[in-house]
Amino acid sequence: MTHKPSKGPRLGVRHLQSFLLFLGLTVMHIARLNVSVAIVAMTNAATTNPNFPEFEWSEKQKSYILSSFYWGYILTLCPGSFLCRRYGAKVVLFVASCGTAVFSLMTPWCLTWGGWQVFCAIRILQGLFQGVIFPCVTEHLAMWSPPEERNRLGAFSYTGTDCGTVLAMFISGMIAKGAMGWPGISYVSGSLCAAWCFLWLIFASNNATESRFVGEAECKYIESSLEHNEDFHERTIPIPWKAIWTSVPFLALLVTRCAETYGLSTLQAEIPSYMNGVLNMEIQSNAVFSSLPFLAMWLLSYVYLIAADVLLKKKILSLTAVRKVFNTLSFWIPAAALIGIGFLGEENKNLAIILMTVSVGVNSGATIGSSLNSIDLSPNHAGILIGLSNTVANVIPILTPLIAGEIVADKHNRGQWQIVFGLAAVIFFVGNVVFIIWGTAKAQPWDADDYLKPKDAESASEKQKSSPAEIAPPIDPVLEQQISWPERYTAKAIE
Repeated sequence: MTHKPSKGPRLGVRHLQSFLLFLGLTVMHIARLNVSVAIVAMTNAATTNPNFPEFEWSEKQKSYILSSFYWGYILTLCPGSFLCRRYGAKVVLFVASCGTAVFSLMTPWCLTWGGWQVFCAIRILQGLFQGVIFPCVTEHLAMWSPPEERNRLGAFSYTGTDCGTVLAMFISGMIAKGAMGWPGISYVSGSLCAAWCFLWLIFASNNATESRFVGEAECKYIESSLEHNEDFHERTIPIPWKAIWTSVPFLALLVTRCAETYGLSTLQAEIPSYMNGVLNMEIQSNAVFSSLPFLAMWLLSYVYLIAADVLLKKKILSLTAVRKVFNTLSFWIPAAALIGIGFLGEENKNLAIILMTVSVGVNSGATIGSSLNSIDLSPNHAGILIGLSNTVANVIPILTPLIAGEIVADKHNRGQWQIVFGLAAVIFFVGNVVFIIWGTAKAQPWDADDYLKPKDAESASEKQKSSPAEIAPPIDPVLEQQISWPERYTAKAIE
């Protein structure tokens, strides 16, 4: 009779790593997203604390501030993948959070003399630091998550984005209304990022073999479940660039992530302005109700997580089917709700809030639906895939505030908001159709460690043994170039 190998403690260090990632995503998303509430307080001091300066910024200038974070963010997504493979997630995420903390704490002082242009510059710099986050989170999960727990640990970590969004919306309004005024929003978010840095520095490790807290049984369970060779953490696996960019499932994922980013960034950036302009809600109640949709998103993400676990454990649906069903729910229900929102005004305030809550809350299924799909397609190159997909997808949040700023000349005009929300609904719908047709959760052939190894090398070696005079066929020069170029930039494999 065979005994199942011990997994170590029920709550082990792998769960601690997931919790640290959850906290990290929470505090860094607070620093990223609180600007949508802060900008309302900065330009309408009468509804918050009038003891602090008020700025006369146009709608277009505010749209620049909202989008500027992503100007820097997209520049470090791909470099973040390589930095993480070279130095490990521990160092790179630590530096990212430190940079975010410093610039958050500097923001109020800089704004008093630099205005909206300096605000944009600070947001760009914060974006540069935060661009490395998701490649590092994905790679860290790949190194710590046994395959049977990957969905659970990964989805839990990613709920930090929802928690951070809720807190950014909810506490920012209360801080702006309180004694600290709108500067307190930056001080609180910067302090939270700094506090997380200390926790991460103490408890995080790049993999189980490096952790001083992990037990022998848990370490063996993690490493053996990932089916590593003994030299795995020292090996270099070349990146199959051509195969990745010509992979239909990866391209489908890319389109899906762009659609998700457009719809969600529209909601994140524009809900406070819509509530203030169309629903005529003052800043504190605006912040509370703006946070409700994202509170629903955070809570429903755990419902999706439990449902996915049940469906997979009981083998009711395959992983691919779970991904597509959840993604359909999280894209098409919000699409319908967004269209409805555009037809509601101040007299339908409660219904508008309900539809916005449903729209954003149900969208939390996209984490299991498509966000984790890069690990399915290629555990070995998961960080690279998330870096590539996020680089392309995060061009979108640069555009959404600018597009909304061009469409909405008068924030009180409901017809203009109908166009903004209707466009997001159409993009949600089309993006999911692409994922249904071409998406998959199966690992791709180019994930193999030896994918770029010349296929004729082994047979040529055998021929040389039997006939020394026979010369092995030359390596295709295109393949040779494909192998050599990435090897100069990669340092460590992902599982």
